[in-house]
Amino acid sequence: MKAILQQLFQHQTLDREMARQVLLGIATGAYNDVEVASFVTVFQLRAISIEELEGFRDALLELAVPLDIDGQTTIDIVGTGGDGKNTFNISTTAAVVVAGAGYKVSKHGSYGVSSAVGSSDVLIALGYQFTNDADILRRQLDKANICFLHAPLFHPALKAVVPVRKQLGMKTFFNMLGPLVNPIQPTHQLFGTFSLELSRLYHYIMQQSGRQYTIVFALDGYDEISLTGPAKVHHSRGEQMLYPHSFGFQPLAPTSLYGGEDAQAAREIFLNVLNNEATPAQQTVVCANAGLAIHTLCPEKSLLDCVAEAKASIESGRARNVLHQLINN
Repeated sequence: MKAILQQLFQHQTLDREMARQVLLGIATGAYNDVEVASFVTVFQLRAISIEELEGFRDALLELAVPLDIDGQTTIDIVGTGGDGKNTFNISTTAAVVVAGAGYKVSKHGSYGVSSAVGSSDVLIALGYQFTNDADILRRQLDKANICFLHAPLFHPALKAVVPVRKQLGMKTFFNMLGPLVNPIQPTHQLFGTFSLELSRLYHYIMQQSGRQYTIVFALDGYDEISLTGPAKVHHSRGEQMLYPHSFGFQPLAPTSLYGGEDAQAAREIFLNVLNNEATPAQQTVVCANAGLAIHTLCPEKSLLDCVAEAKASIESGRARNVLHQLINN
């Protein structure tokens, strides 16, 4: 690791294979915490290259616990985290809403690292039990239209990195990797990124994948459609700007998206949205993100029609029923 760090400190980058090898070494405990923290910090000081990101992704997918869902069409709705906005769990709530609209969702997520509450934290508070049992997850996908892949169960080799990430308490390149390493590698993905630069990296990588995707960066820093201003969107067909009115909504105040400081507060907002009892801001931002996910699956439909499907999922109670089935299956 010392030689690699010297190379990086001299402003050199790693090629794809070297990046893969280093991350395999980190994952298998070949380096101590100080070396890992030093390595991670390099990418706080300079941008990660495409080759490095691809190599890190290759290593994590190589080590991941596989899950076969028989080629079903599914979508993952996931943000990188690291935007520092401390919003409520918008992408996780939107995932349940999309499932309620009748689409299959294979959600990948973990605990909060750079935010107070991650997707796994709120699901624990809701009573969901994590598993990597393929039969259980396939049954949940069949019955509830959604399954949740808790990252630590599918990427056990990274357990040694958790203390370093927690102690650093900031976004790292692991935030960049999370959305790219869903073990299912679903046919469709809606990504949120914490920077425009990372959106472009994702766009390049996903163009090589042949899969359908939408990548979002809100220009005021959110890693999702926030409705607080315009968002730059890259997708399989090109790129565009989206505005609150593109979804049929008025702009929102940033304070209206606040998620609270603990999992119980996040749980309350989550349930309020699914029970159609949330604030207008909470409801509309979830519908916007769920609508964009549906539009990723069905680009032939208008974005406004997709948002309407998301609204109907909540108002009909179907989204709430999805959560009930997920927790009880």
